[in-house]
Amino acid sequence: MRTKRKIILSIAGAATLAVSVSMAALAWGHGYASNPPSRSALCAGGAVSDCGAISYEPQSVEGPKGFPAAGPADGEICSGGHAEFAELDDPRGGNWPATAVSAGTRTFTWTMTAAHATATFDYYLTNDRYDPAKPLTRDMLDLKPFASFQMGGARPDHTMNHTVTLPARSGRHLVLGVWNIADTVNAFYSCIDVEFGGGGGGTPTSNPTTSSPTEQPTDCGAWDAAAVYTAGDTVTHNGTTYRAGWWTSGEEPGTTGEWGVWRPTTAC
Repeated sequence: MRTKRKIILSIAGAATLAVSVSMAALAWGHGYASNPPSRSALCAGGAVSDCGAISYEPQSVEGPKGFPAAGPADGEICSGGHAEFAELDDPRGGNWPATAVSAGTRTFTWTMTAAHATATFDYYLTNDRYDPAKPLTRDMLDLKPFASFQMGGARPDHTMNHTVTLPARSGRHLVLGVWNIADTVNAFYSCIDVEFGGGGGGTPTSNPTTSSPTEQPTDCGAWDAAAVYTAGDTVTHNGTTYRAGWWTSGEEPGTTGEWGVWRPTTAC
C-alpha cells in the first residue's frame, strides 16, 4: 500500500509541477510594440492619461492566438479581449497620438520584458473602411499580414527590431502587431496609430489627454523629464551617459534597472 501511495503522490506531484511550469511560462512571457509607440506604450509613458491598468503593465495585452480566424472579438482587438484593458479599444474620438509614416521601409521595435518561445510576429494594416473614431474590427483590416517574421520557436531578444515595407495609404490608419507564442495558445496584441502623409503626432482633444512632451536631441544632452525619447537616443544624467532602448518619457535614467529602458553607454 505504501508503494502504491508513493506512486500516486509522485504522479500528482509531477502533474502539479508541469502545470506550474506551464503557467509560469505563460505569465512571464510578455512584450509590446514600443517604437513607433503602441497605445500601450503611450499609456505607460504618460503621453495619454486615463488608461487604467495598462499604464502599469503595457506588456500584458495577451489574448487567444489564431488571428484573424480566431483571437479577440471585434471591438476588443486592441485590448486582447481583456475588459481591464478596455481603454485600449476606446478610439477616443480618433484622437490617439499618431506617428507620421509613409509608404516604404520602416522599422518597428518590440520591448520584451521576458522572453517566450515564438512562432511569428505578424503586422496588419487598416484598409479604406477604417474609421479611427470607432473600435477596431476585422472588416477595417487587410486580413493578410503585410509583414510576417517566422521564428520557429526561438526566443526573442529583449529588444526586437523588424524592418517592414508599409503599403501605400493616406491619412490616419492603425497597424496591428501580433506576437504569436509557439508553446501556448496565446498571442500578444499591439495597436499602433499612424498618420500617412501627415505631420504625425496626435493632439488628443478629449479628456484623456495629457501634456505634449517636448522633443529632445540625441547628442548626449541632459535628460529632460518632459521630453520624448526613442530607441537609440542618448542623454547624460548625474554624470553618466545613457542610451534609450525604446520609446520613453519621464523615466529617470539610472532608476530603470537591468531590464529598463535606459542603459549606461560610453558613447553618444
